[in-house]
Amino acid sequence: MRLLLFDIDGTLLWTDGAGRRAIHRALVDEMGTAGPIDGYRFDGKTDPQIVRELLTLAGHVEAEAAHRIDAVCRRYLDLLAVELAKDTHATRVFPGVVELLRALEPHEAGGRAIVGLLTGNLVGGAELKLRSAGIDPARFAVGAYGSDSGTRADLPAIAAERAERRAGRRFAGDDIVIIGDTPDDVACGKPVGARAVAVATGYYDVAALRAAGAAHVFEHLGDTARVLQALLA
Repeated sequence: MRLLLFDIDGTLLWTDGAGRRAIHRALVDEMGTAGPIDGYRFDGKTDPQIVRELLTLAGHVEAEAAHRIDAVCRRYLDLLAVELAKDTHATRVFPGVVELLRALEPHEAGGRAIVGLLTGNLVGGAELKLRSAGIDPARFAVGAYGSDSGTRADLPAIAAERAERRAGRRFAGDDIVIIGDTPDDVACGKPVGARAVAVATGYYDVAALRAAGAAHVFEHLGDTARVLQALLA
């Protein structure tokens, strides 16, 4: 049985800057500054990490204060919901995603796979983004989120523990497959020996993802048969 853990932004879907706009406003509302956000990279990071790093870069005296980071994150979720609900907004699902998730269903039913999420999004943000794309968050059996830990490398073990409780068996090493679009997605699984399947639908190209150590790299997830073979091998 494989534990398949999908990243969200840049892997499954694209919200066209909705998250960035919401975090920007939340930081200004709660902390008075968003720091150097215009040149700051979000991809591969957890939401709490983004907030903390931007406040640190701004030289804010409360950059490490957990209760202040939590306040920004709560405000962010409210603002994200507003952004995603705008008539002018359209979340884009990447090629092959819907077909791949559908093709995995018989493997889940047959006990060959558990399909979950591993994302830097807060759990509430993950649900909002998936719903905006027409994907039911309940379709994923387990998950690990930025709200579980601000350190992305902690998340595979959290997801594996939740999957173990669900399946009644332990997941480790090659049993765990992380599907993502950044070198951070590849790197975060290394402490637990997970394999990485990378997709170049975010900001990193095939060469960069291959150099990061992904076992398989795809331009997109559109070739369902090939991607399935890589995930379930």
